Amino acid sequence: MKRLSDERTKLVFEKLSKFIGTNVKLLIDRPDGQYVFREHKDRIYYVSEKNLKLGETIAPDHFVSIGTCFGKFTKTGRFMLHITALNYLAPYAQFKIWLKPSAEQQFLYGHNVNKAGLGRITESTQKYQGVIVFSMNDLPLDAASINFINIKFETLYRGFKKILTMLINNSFILGFWSCSP
Repeated sequence: MKRLSDERTKLVFEKLSKFIGTNVKLLIDRPDGQYVFREHKDRIYYVSEKNLKLGETIAPDHFVSIGTCFGKFTKTGRFMLHITALNYLAPYAQFKIWLKPSAEQQFLYGHNVNKAGLGRITESTQKYQGVIVFSMNDLPLDAASINFINIKFETLYRGFKKILTMLINNSFILGFWSCSP
């Protein structure tokens, strides 16, 4: 396992700050010890320093992984989060969306989620803001980038409906309004 280069560290922290903002410091300096990010075969692992020292005794050719895989770098150099990072990002998320139980399965299969499927949304969520999508039981389902301007749902009138769509590849939520006759 090797340290991240400055360029890759910047990309990882930019992606994390999109979802948890300045709470990235809390992810590194935890009460139970120091945690670091390490790279192995283009995958980024989140591991405690104590476990990292123990893992250094293993020969690199026998080494598979250590810690939690947070994501990977694509061949084009973009950093993509994995679903295994959700349990670590969810407590520190600044912006959240909760889905009703009837809409969870639709969302996870990549189908549209109507306005009726939204349980709650964090106030002051801005356009292109990273959000964590939760079930109503506070179980994190996905990390997404929200692509609509937050307006109060009570102010929507009958002619408009709100639709959320999830693309499976990078879990982006796209929002749009359509006028019904």
